[in-house]
Amino acid sequence: MPGIEGEMAESGELQKEENNGGGGGGEIIAKEMKPWEQHSAVISIPRFDYNAPSSFLQHSLSGFLITCPIRFCFVSTEREKSATKEAISILGKVIPEYIESYDSGTLEECDANENIKRRKLSPVEGEATENELSNIESTSSGTADNSIKQALALVKVTRSGLVLFTFPKGSTCDPVRIVSLVNQSLESGSLKRPLWCNRILPIQATCRLNETEVSSTVSALVRKFVDDKSNILSKPLKFAVGYNRRGIEETQMKTIKGSSSDPNLYSLLDRNKCFSIVAGAVKEAVSDSTVDLKSPELCVLVELLPLSGMPNGSLITAISVLSRDLVDTKPKLCIKALLGSDSKAK
Repeated sequence: MPGIEGEMAESGELQKEENNGGGGGGEIIAKEMKPWEQHSAVISIPRFDYNAPSSFLQHSLSGFLITCPIRFCFVSTEREKSATKEAISILGKVIPEYIESYDSGTLEECDANENIKRRKLSPVEGEATENELSNIESTSSGTADNSIKQALALVKVTRSGLVLFTFPKGSTCDPVRIVSLVNQSLESGSLKRPLWCNRILPIQATCRLNETEVSSTVSALVRKFVDDKSNILSKPLKFAVGYNRRGIEETQMKTIKGSSSDPNLYSLLDRNKCFSIVAGAVKEAVSDSTVDLKSPELCVLVELLPLSGMPNGSLITAISVLSRDLVDTKPKLCIKALLGSDSKAK
């Protein structure tokens, strides 16, 4: 595909194999690697966390929901493999910077700060040896990737074109700040524009799809946003709500309606009902607030997570409260794309 070879040359898109058969002299054969194999020499995909369904039912988790672009017409699962490897690489560069900038020394469960910065020192002079200095640059990327794979769990989803990562229970990592750093790095040019990750939605909290939990979660996140002195807000507070019912199609909704013991579950799948609940939660947290879809100061994004292995009738939502600079309002309210305004994603 045009453009891919130039972008991915550093990760080794052409693999050379030596054919030792016949005559003694080896023949070098260039074999073109598939797009999802381009990072495989340096980045491996972690295994799915099959305990995730019970974790989501018992705890609120944070993390990232990543969408893949649809312009590459490869097999869906292989496209997601490429997006997973690329996301690990991006987060492996940004999360250590986030730890140093915001919360250095408080993120033991991430363990990335110590792994990235750990250096072997000379026992005599206390200075890094020449060989160690030469190896730092070549090994730091791989160490960062391994640290990120240890800090984040890969969760299996039922919808194609999505990759879901979660932090451990009780993590103090702020996914919103991390995504902000990703955007800043892309704008400054310190990160290359990704090929396989279209959008990275920061998940601040998760909860069951019921009115009580959704309302309380939204209210808590809105209060946290308003209390942050770095957010300059007007009166009345302008807000907007985005709702994405990923993977829950009409046929699935009928199945859920028939199998669920909760009569209110089906109604919460309705967009208007969800908007009403979320808007009410925002107004409960900030009484002087009004809906403004064109220029909101506060944006509440609600995503139904199509999780694999969930019990029938159990649905989990991801909720984030974001500032205007992290979202696009047209054609619909959603997290900004990493690939540019003309990118399309599922």
